[in-house]
Amino acid sequence: MAIASKSQILKVLKAFNPWWATGTVHPSFTKTYRRFAYYEAMKRLDQTDLRRTVVLTGTRRVGKTTIQYQMIETLLKRGVNPQRIAFISMDHPMLKLSSLNDILECYHENIWPNQDAFYFFDEIQYASDWDKWLKTLYDMQPDTRIVATGSASPALMKGSTESGAGRWSVIPVPTLSFFEYCALIGVEVPELGPDIRPTAFSRMAHTERTEVMLKLEPLQNHFNRYLQVGGFPELALASNDLMAQQIMREDVVDKVLKRDLPALYNIRSATELERIFLYLCNVSSEIVSFTAIAKELGGVTRPTVENYVNYLESANLIYQSWPVEMGGRKVLKAQPKIYIADAAIRNAVLMDDDVLTNPIELGKMVETAVYKHVAAFYYQRAARVGYYRGGKKGREIDVVVDYPNVRNILIEVKYREQAPIPDDSAICELCGEASAAIVVTKRPDDYGTHHAPNGRELIRIPAFAFLYLLGNAERYGYRGTT
Repeated sequence: MAIASKSQILKVLKAFNPWWATGTVHPSFTKTYRRFAYYEAMKRLDQTDLRRTVVLTGTRRVGKTTIQYQMIETLLKRGVNPQRIAFISMDHPMLKLSSLNDILECYHENIWPNQDAFYFFDEIQYASDWDKWLKTLYDMQPDTRIVATGSASPALMKGSTESGAGRWSVIPVPTLSFFEYCALIGVEVPELGPDIRPTAFSRMAHTERTEVMLKLEPLQNHFNRYLQVGGFPELALASNDLMAQQIMREDVVDKVLKRDLPALYNIRSATELERIFLYLCNVSSEIVSFTAIAKELGGVTRPTVENYVNYLESANLIYQSWPVEMGGRKVLKAQPKIYIADAAIRNAVLMDDDVLTNPIELGKMVETAVYKHVAAFYYQRAARVGYYRGGKKGREIDVVVDYPNVRNILIEVKYREQAPIPDDSAICELCGEASAAIVVTKRPDDYGTHHAPNGRELIRIPAFAFLYLLGNAERYGYRGTT
């Protein structure tokens, strides 16, 4: 006997799909601002010659479900029959107890009999054998279109590689970029145009750079708050920042560590997972050794540390940045740099009121934000984003964009009042091998170029301007460079 009856399933489905009766999506579900991921998802959904199931992946509260509602609203405005669109939340207790087969049978028996529907699955990883079901639906119902979301990206990636090969596209939904944050809260910035991006600074006269920086001047006042709470849409719009951080800690971190990951990976005790995540919050932007973490925490084995770090990455709570080879120099010992997925998550966990006045902590936050922006920008561009360590004195380059068969882009974060670049630094030593070398600075007047000993120019640009201009390039769909 089924645990959930068809009548119970139908009641839940009707609650999730009010447009079956009203013909519209309630405005509180769709919001007004549309993120870049919405446009990418609609582009994939509309592509008829290369049919794909669209899978949106990202951490909790990042806006994946809102993007689905916005897509549904777009379809309704195009004249799609409301009953042809089914939103199915696999995170709902009743639907968790039901098989996808029972849910879809209930929908087609009572709402839409044809198999040319639009299915919107929310948190698809909670459905048993979800990847096999998506494969079956794709193969057996060629007129059906599917959009799914999930918070556990490796599970989705694995399914994409196996059952979903050639059938679906995974679109990451990171926390808000600084550009998106400014647009969401209504900061007015003059139109910049598609050609104004970070690397363009090297080709501008100083007067042109100054003109751009004057246009971006209003953004300075919003940058520190963005570092504290700006990565999550609801929290960015909150009027109480302390309450926003508490919600983030409870809803984004605690639920993932204590519920989502233990359920997905059969973790018996979440305590070790929490301890490892807290440790990583303290060392964000640093190179880590899994063996050293195991020794320092005590009672945790190295394989456990490595597994749990991968689980945290799967939940989109952290990034692992791996070393990149440059100048023919081999990576002797591959250890990752760890970045918390959003500086605001780190702040909420550590609950440190002094982060904005502590230069070291502030530097970690800004490097974290820079890595996140660059990794998100280059995800769809067949480029790997890592770091470099080596050279004559074993020095680092914080972020390296590694293009196959193309010269790399080097980025060094120097978020301090005085940000000198020594002639023997790794970025000066290797900038001749790069297509661009960028130094991210702190002061709004610290922009322009720096001449390396080899005659190459490094671009100096303040952090708030670098992040915003990267978003401006993404807005215009620019592909291939910063």
